[in-house]
Amino acid sequence: MNEQHMDECIKNCTECHSVCVQTLTYCLSKGGRHAGLDHIRLLLDCAQICQTSADYMLRESSLHTRTCGICAEVCEQCARDCEQFGDDARMKQCADVCRRCAQSCQQMAGIRKAA
Repeated sequence: MNEQHMDECIKNCTECHSVCVQTLTYCLSKGGRHAGLDHIRLLLDCAQICQTSADYMLRESSLHTRTCGICAEVCEQCARDCEQFGDDARMKQCADVCRRCAQSCQQMAGIRKAA
């Protein structure tokens, strides 16, 4: 894996962390379905694993492929969850950023996504 891919993945993870934290605040302020426990927990999980994955890559840990693998999985789940809120622009943005991060982390982890 080259340095450009890693730099891009770090950027995607950092952005995903920020967007998930911002979306968490948005969801809590909206209340109702947006503030459901499972949804909030998933946003927190996604933000945390994105930060962790970025940290592992920044310090060039030999375990970064493993953190990227789980990060891809959590980001994909978060994207699917956020998409369930229909035409809410904030939720769509979060889903898009999570999906981009998932793809980047899959590449770093060497995961081949089934077509």
